[in-house]
Amino acid sequence: MDLLRQLLRHVRDGSISPADAEKALRESPGDAAVRDFAKVDLQRQARCGAPEVIFGQGKTAEQIAAVLRTLREHGQAGLATRISGEIGESLLKTFPDGVFHPVARTFRLPGPANPGPKLGRVVIVTAGTSDLPVAEEARVTAENWNCEVKLVVDVGVAGLHRLLSRLDDLGGADVLVVVAGMEGALPSVVGGLVDCPVIAVPTSIGYGASFGGLAAMLGMLNSCASNVVVVNIDAGFNGGYVAGLIARRAGLARAERDSD
Repeated sequence: MDLLRQLLRHVRDGSISPADAEKALRESPGDAAVRDFAKVDLQRQARCGAPEVIFGQGKTAEQIAAVLRTLREHGQAGLATRISGEIGESLLKTFPDGVFHPVARTFRLPGPANPGPKLGRVVIVTAGTSDLPVAEEARVTAENWNCEVKLVVDVGVAGLHRLLSRLDDLGGADVLVVVAGMEGALPSVVGGLVDCPVIAVPTSIGYGASFGGLAAMLGMLNSCASNVVVVNIDAGFNGGYVAGLIARRAGLARAERDSD
């Protein structure tokens, strides 16, 4: 905060330009110590557009709560992923205004400021119901970007008519996140039907020869659809984060065009 006040004073007296002040904020490390186990990157939002996200696996409820509290004290929202039901319920007691998503295994803490109108359109598609935990993690993450998010479930290639009946739901999206296990064929099919980026998320769902999602990931990496890119196995967060980043930029561009 001292750096911010100093920069604001310099901008006010004209000794530096707003652009230089923004550059200084982006380049500032801005870490805040949290007890003896973590440092919170408080400049992540200035540099990257969204606050630091907490990977909850392996952390205690007290550690996650301490980081969330630090983010809130500095005027930022908070998101924790890969948390258990026990930790989620504990965080709700500490932050009653937070939202725990048991299926997604996430906990969201809203920021103090109104995020404004939603920007960007993300559609998340699942091959099967078993892929929902990964898809829900992607959904919560994209919503954390303040994007409009729609979920289309259980439209895998074993029943192609189910996907074709939902094509209207795919239209108008800025980016799609397609979540599939087994052989991982769905992203290629979807990619050939839409005019936007498709982020493929392989899941570990499948029988023995799926090798815990490796078969799906390799199938997606070898997709013949030119608009498909792939993230790691079960990495709903990564798919949702990149989708939110793409969609938000598209939404901002539309808003600027509409204001002209």
